[in-house]
Amino acid sequence: MENKIRVVELFAGVGGFRLGLEGWNGKSATSDYTQNLDSNYEVVWSNQWEPSTQTQHASIVYEARFGHENHNGNDIASVDVSDIPDHDLLVGGFPCQDYSVATTLKNSKGLIGKKGVLWWSIHKILSEKENKPKYLFLENVDRLLISPSGQRGRDFAIILQSLNDLGYAVEWRVINAADYGMPQRRRRIFILAYLKDTPIYESINEMSPQEWLLHEGTIASAFPVTAENTLFPNEFKLKGDIVFISENFNKNGSTGLFENTGLMVNGLITTLKTHPNYEGNFKFLGDVIQTDATSKDLYIDDKELDKWIYLKGPKKEMRKNAQGFEYHYSEGGMIFPDPLNKPSRTIITGEGGKSPSRFKHVIQTPNGYRRLIPVELERLNMFPDNHTQLEGISDTKRAFFMGNALVVGVIEKIGVSLKEKITNVAAVQS
Repeated sequence: MENKIRVVELFAGVGGFRLGLEGWNGKSATSDYTQNLDSNYEVVWSNQWEPSTQTQHASIVYEARFGHENHNGNDIASVDVSDIPDHDLLVGGFPCQDYSVATTLKNSKGLIGKKGVLWWSIHKILSEKENKPKYLFLENVDRLLISPSGQRGRDFAIILQSLNDLGYAVEWRVINAADYGMPQRRRRIFILAYLKDTPIYESINEMSPQEWLLHEGTIASAFPVTAENTLFPNEFKLKGDIVFISENFNKNGSTGLFENTGLMVNGLITTLKTHPNYEGNFKFLGDVIQTDATSKDLYIDDKELDKWIYLKGPKKEMRKNAQGFEYHYSEGGMIFPDPLNKPSRTIITGEGGKSPSRFKHVIQTPNGYRRLIPVELERLNMFPDNHTQLEGISDTKRAFFMGNALVVGVIEKIGVSLKEKITNVAAVQS
């Protein structure tokens, strides 16, 4: 196919972004891999490295599914930017960390990001690439909009000003996959950026921010919304460089300045609160359950059931910390077992293993209470069945992958919308 959109996938995990953009064997996640996905995307280079483990299990799975060619399994901070091929679209789900910056002592114009913070690896690629990627498509946890607690939204403001300095316009939206019919309640922020002089950047400048965010934009086309206070969105200008923002943005602010939807062009922020506007079908936890899962290891022993019920139940009790200080502890209860007629709760990295847990999913079957199997967790993230099944990869590790993963259907729908914008806006303006 001509006019391929060349993609570099960072923090690739087991390939959620790639599945959403390219499909699997040409099929789409939103059709349960039964229908063709018309994709122009081609991943030309990928990177996955997990700092907390010696054996790079996720990278091993990625290579087993997509091949060794053009995949890098080293720490991205150690990769020379010149080794990364030119590309049109940079994608990745980078961790939410402390993004604070400071000037160097030797060079007042130099900047130091906290060591190991992976945003600065993205920033380095964008800064050093002679041919910058025209588009970015990033994912993060939604608390990015209100982090850290002492300067609500500072970290996101640093990212926005970094991209503004590099010549990008940025739109974002917090999306809960379940609000749009997908089988898991997983709320994440999705960030798209467009380089100056691209047709999409010029198209954004030709309309009001509200029109782009609510009707004409890439994310709005994929995930329709309605908005509160459309005529009076929150608008403000980012002031100062990223060092100034790091030290002063919303200092001592008790609330964040960024709503769940927004746009930044030339440092001007327009942000408003939106609500999902979806009228399609919904998929629930019960729709992904495999009825022939009979392994005894999955089932909760009657002797262990009280522990599970306690951990998932409401609590008001006295506890004692390591120093011997007593304190009141309380937390609300969780539904037990997990209802099959609703989307599932968010999968976390500790989903695997037999030990009782407040957060692991438990369903009731004719044979008793049991935990979810890896293929069910994969289905909740809309991965192909047994995508992570590989010799030497434990079920606990497979569950860990899904706790770190994203809902592929969200990536697919935004990817389709972005492809159409790249194609159609360019055609109209040519």
